[in-house]
Amino acid sequence: MKRDAHIHSPYCPHGTKDALTAYVEKALASGFTDISFTEHAPLPSSFEDTTPDKDSGMDLATLSAYLEAVNKVKDQYKKDIKIRTGLEVDYIEGYEDETRIFFDEFGPMLDDSILSVHFLKLADKYICIDFSKEAFTDAAQIAGSTSALYDLYYDAVELSISADLGLYKPTRIGHPTLIHKFQLDHGKKIDDSNRIKKLFRHIAAAGYEIDLNSAGFSKPGCQESYPPQNYLPYAESLGIPLVYGSDAHSVAGLHKHYEKLYNKSTIL
Repeated sequence: MKRDAHIHSPYCPHGTKDALTAYVEKALASGFTDISFTEHAPLPSSFEDTTPDKDSGMDLATLSAYLEAVNKVKDQYKKDIKIRTGLEVDYIEGYEDETRIFFDEFGPMLDDSILSVHFLKLADKYICIDFSKEAFTDAAQIAGSTSALYDLYYDAVELSISADLGLYKPTRIGHPTLIHKFQLDHGKKIDDSNRIKKLFRHIAAAGYEIDLNSAGFSKPGCQESYPPQNYLPYAESLGIPLVYGSDAHSVAGLHKHYEKLYNKSTIL
């Protein structure tokens, strides 16, 4: 079985307008049998998106149209490929109650979901740590150092695992080393191996999965998967399912770098 469980859509505010059917047709042509559309969910209504274009997630008003569109292609291609209707939902420290209410309402409509950390609480504001290398540098300065920012990121991911987000909380952790996105840009070699292994132990204890995300290979400042390939044997030793995701925001990016990971890990 070839599965890609992290795919965006024309409903992504910062993605492309490539049609859902174009993604499905490429998946079929590439021999995939199971795909998940996991669009960025609306952020909590009381949270202010701190990215310049404020386009980190769908508007709530768009969500129903997205779910309807994915369900339509799911039915259209049901004899050819398994399509899962999903969301990538942000864990934002301090907004757990709103996130739980969101899952209570929309969770029953989903086949799949991912829980990710993009925003970190730093001092009196929230910063999107993967928006740009400049934003990353600013965040590191506020945190006190790049190493301190790494620690805050892993702290937040650990909180996402333990947070009570209700019955429909995702059990797959999105790109768990996203903090590496600009690792070749900031000029500091951070040894976060102990934090990664500790995070994996938390994931294993919770019975969760890892989004084995290939998008980092395409990032000039990263050039590796999230998590890096050298940590995959440790994840496997803990019994953590590794679920491949291309994190594609375009048809061109769909399944990209799959072959770099396939057969080097337990991809489900």
